[in-house]
Amino acid sequence: MQVNWKGVFPAVTTKLKQDGSLDRDAIVSGLNRLIDNGVGGVVMMGMVGENAQLTPDEKRTVLKIAVETVKGRVPVISGLAELNTANAVQFAKDAEAIGVQGLMVFPGLTYRSDDRETVEYYRSIARSTKLGLMIYNNPRGYGVDMRPDLLAQLADEANVVAIKEETYDTTRVTDLYARFGERFVVFCGVDDLIVESVALGVTGWVSGMANAMPKESVDLLNYAVNGEYGKARALYRALIDLFHLDTHVKLVQYIKLAENITAGYPEYVKAPRLMLEGEERQRTIAIVEKAIANVRALSQ
Repeated sequence: MQVNWKGVFPAVTTKLKQDGSLDRDAIVSGLNRLIDNGVGGVVMMGMVGENAQLTPDEKRTVLKIAVETVKGRVPVISGLAELNTANAVQFAKDAEAIGVQGLMVFPGLTYRSDDRETVEYYRSIARSTKLGLMIYNNPRGYGVDMRPDLLAQLADEANVVAIKEETYDTTRVTDLYARFGERFVVFCGVDDLIVESVALGVTGWVSGMANAMPKESVDLLNYAVNGEYGKARALYRALIDLFHLDTHVKLVQYIKLAENITAGYPEYVKAPRLMLEGEERQRTIAIVEKAIANVRALSQ
């Protein structure tokens, strides 16, 4: 499948049983629900998929489940988050053999690489696979910023095709388009910057809260891309408190709880994460329930 790098690509939650093992039935059901609600692709094992907490076997099992379930209806993108280049290259090869269509590549975990090391890391992965690569650029979370001058050094790697822009600075979107034109596809990677990013030219969105509200997220992106900004602003305002949760260090717990409320899926997480409790849990539930009520009110 040729990846059409546009639309809502949920960073799909990896659904778990209480003992921490993979919940295959829930993973399958969740993927079908997302596709039925019109997403453009699925990203397995991004941050929301708890990539770094899964064993190597679990990661590959998640990809096999996804490929078998999706059956080519939308592109399957795999997060790639490894500690070193050798493991990253091997994972890229394994993911391609399993049958995914693209990779969303984190910088090397735990070590903050300098500019030269960062470029070489991405170049090594690009040359190990035929899959299209989306660079995951989240300097706030991972300490490495794939600035335009560094991205320029990868412009000759044909399969480096997209960048998930998560600097929390929308001027970066314009800087990228001004420098590279259409060479790289720019995805919004922050839920509460999606309408602003579309106004600057973005047509793709890697979203966390789309797991909980897939139809509404697809509608929001479509409204904005089609220039229906009145509808987009109204829906965005209805969802904005929910989307703010995507920017917090506990986004995995928040999104899994939101998905549990809206679709009934398990909210279990991999330790050292723990499920929410007390005031924090009640506050999160209130935000989710408010978003549901706001959306319902818009349709009346």
